[in-house]
Amino acid sequence: MENSINVLIVDDEMDTTEILLNFLSANGFKCEAVYNGKDAISKIKSGKFDVVLLDVMLPYIDGYHVAYEITSEMENPPAIIIMTSRDIQFEKNIAKMSGAFEVIQKPFELDKILEVIKKAVERRQK
Repeated sequence: MENSINVLIVDDEMDTTEILLNFLSANGFKCEAVYNGKDAISKIKSGKFDVVLLDVMLPYIDGYHVAYEITSEMENPPAIIIMTSRDIQFEKNIAKMSGAFEVIQKPFELDKILEVIKKAVERRQK
């Protein structure tokens, strides 16, 4: 399943982005990365991504505004997984309102990322 899944990583923390790119690529995903909300919207609207790992705190446009714009404007938007280091319970409510599939607490375990991506893809394919 993984080798046909396109993932966009959106995070302005270069270390986090590099770790995710390497890990997901090693697990058979096709990955790209951008580092701010403005570039994220442009990339996502290309329509080639199945999943977006989206940080909340981004330059130009925050992750929630990106998620809302994508889920409200695209006919078949990718599954959006919010990544945050803030209070997870509070973030889950905002994430749902913005159209995100799930919220993951930073720092996260890489296996948890895999699990959530697989669930997001399965749900999107239904």
